[in-house]
Amino acid sequence: QVQLVESGGGLVQPGGSLRLSCAASGDVFRFSTLGWYRQAPGNQRESVAKISSGSITDVAESVKGRLTISRDNAKNTVYLQMSSLKPEDTAVYYCYLQFESTYIWGQGTQVTVSS
Repeated sequence: QVQLVESGGGLVQPGGSLRLSCAASGDVFRFSTLGWYRQAPGNQRESVAKISSGSITDVAESVKGRLTISRDNAKNTVYLQMSSLKPEDTAVYYCYLQFESTYIWGQGTQVTVSS
């Protein structure tokens, strides 16, 4: 049974940086696509970034240049490095793991960008 545990969220000032981590249990991590979604109050969940098993990345245009996704297969962990944060980046961030047709989701971590 794969489980995902996110960490690294919190309160940061505009222009600041955060790194989110998502650690996975199980044996399928290295074969899986990993990604991050976010959901702000009153908004639909939106895709932020994903990284394939071959480390090919796809980042949403709205955050490109500010948010970077990476993975460490030795640690079964995917990261979302966020810089130049804006108030509109405030949301709950969810990581996911996709293996074949199965999606596993993390519990979410709150990111608040405010002065």
